[in-house]
Amino acid sequence: MSDIGSGDEGISSQKYHGQGMDAGGNNFDSGQQPQEQELATKMLQIQSKRFYLDVKQNRRGRFIKVAEIGADGRRSQIFLAMSTAAEFRDHLSTFSDFYSSLGPPNPDNVPDDGKLKSEMMLKDNRRYYLDLKENSRGRFLRVSQTITRGGPRSQVALPAQGMIEFRDALTDLLDDFGTDDGGFKGELPEGRHLRVDNKNFYFDIGQNNRGIYMKVSEVVPSLQSNFRTAITVPEKCWTRFRDILADYCDKMNRAHSDSADHHQGAAVAGPSGVPRAGSAQPARDVEPFAAGSRI
Repeated sequence: MSDIGSGDEGISSQKYHGQGMDAGGNNFDSGQQPQEQELATKMLQIQSKRFYLDVKQNRRGRFIKVAEIGADGRRSQIFLAMSTAAEFRDHLSTFSDFYSSLGPPNPDNVPDDGKLKSEMMLKDNRRYYLDLKENSRGRFLRVSQTITRGGPRSQVALPAQGMIEFRDALTDLLDDFGTDDGGFKGELPEGRHLRVDNKNFYFDIGQNNRGIYMKVSEVVPSLQSNFRTAITVPEKCWTRFRDILADYCDKMNRAHSDSADHHQGAAVAGPSGVPRAGSAQPARDVEPFAAGSRI
């Protein structure tokens, strides 16, 4: 069983983060609430490399971060949803069986690209390429993670001799935390509609692999077709979005109130500052005089 909230082999949650940071890279000193929580971790030493398997959780659900630390201190990492980690574990068994069936390395019989066996995993907008390769230094499993819409490719390289050990560590974590990716499973609120003059505003709540969001659409009817524009607001900033809007509402209410008071004062005084007929006249000061004195 993994130690929840502590690291195996005496590795703390600051194993590759600076002081004052949590496992998600959040600064405790800044007063910000951590957006990511580390639930468990395992460390493997395979040849000259260290591998950390961290079970983490954030607003989108649970996942496993695999970090590779080379002998020179270089670090690379990939992220696996819990369901993807389970699929990866099964592939590790298949790759290990294939590796065991291979004979000793033969430098004269190496494929041009070095690939001995390949597989691919697909999860939402991420693709994972598993390539068992061979070069002059030996055989290894390269796991590459890419995003379909572009972005940097990240990868780790696992020595072939360590695939079984890696699979067993991954299995322990999956046994403890399951293969459910987590995230929001409830019913989302229904959409709302607001009409202002000739414009229609639609508020729709949706969810994708990046979390829950609100889509605000503005539709203006025309003779040819409806003109539509939209913005997407992630759930994590709804409260801030609301506060900014409420602040503007308060400021405009005060501005309208001040403007109304100004116009009311101008209406009482008249355009030249002379009081209008029928308006209340201020009482004039009268000097007191003694009885019997002439006026």
